[in-house]
Amino acid sequence: MPCPPAVRPGTPQWARCRAMYTSEETAALLGFSDGGVDEVLINEAHWTMRNLLLEQLDERAQMLTGRHKSLSMVEGVQHDDVDGIAFIGYHAGAGMEGVLAHTYLANSITGVWVNDVRASEGLLNSHVVAEYGVPVVLVTGDDLACEDALGYAPGALKVAVKDHVSRYAAVCRTPTRTAADIRAAAREAAALATRHQPVRGGPFTVELEFDAEHLAMASTVVPGVRRSGERKVAYTSETMYEGIRTFKAVTTIASAAVEEQYG
Repeated sequence: MPCPPAVRPGTPQWARCRAMYTSEETAALLGFSDGGVDEVLINEAHWTMRNLLLEQLDERAQMLTGRHKSLSMVEGVQHDDVDGIAFIGYHAGAGMEGVLAHTYLANSITGVWVNDVRASEGLLNSHVVAEYGVPVVLVTGDDLACEDALGYAPGALKVAVKDHVSRYAAVCRTPTRTAADIRAAAREAAALATRHQPVRGGPFTVELEFDAEHLAMASTVVPGVRRSGERKVAYTSETMYEGIRTFKAVTTIASAAVEEQYG
């Protein structure tokens, strides 16, 4: 099943929503600048990773755009010059309640667990950045994404820009209001952007559940990935740096194995 038009590149609704997405990124940038942050790198991470409108961002921004980055959504954190990270426009994970809840793939993955804890993209990425001593200081998304963040970033500021009604319905704030809320939270979150000692939380056993058996089978071509159930695979990594890279490989293989048409 494809993603709704509002988030699918190339559709009229996507074109409309790009501007709103860009305005929220700008609001976070302005808030961090208000709080004394002198440099902000925006790492774009939705779908093709070419959605934000560079020409509409504040001139103080730098933007990393495009796919095939070593650490995907948190690329750049490995270079020792990042003091804090914000997760803007996040959502709950696959198998959870939440607006467009998913983990990496739109519908094919029905659940992800890290050491038996159900995982969202936020939780996965929080383990990655912790290994570099970088705190998550701000999370925005729907109310359930913010609730999810209490588990992996309890000290971060949270901004709910909409309230979940169903997977495809929400009570939304206006862009003007959400921009003001995000800017205020980012200004406060700037004080939390202080590197700490790296956290080595491994080993990590990651398990993925798919909506079809053949996706699990296809995924086992990735070294170290084993079947753990009829529609499940699992692997163990000593670090989440290794774990997220294996996760990317598994999701890439699974995505290529999805049947667009039977047979």
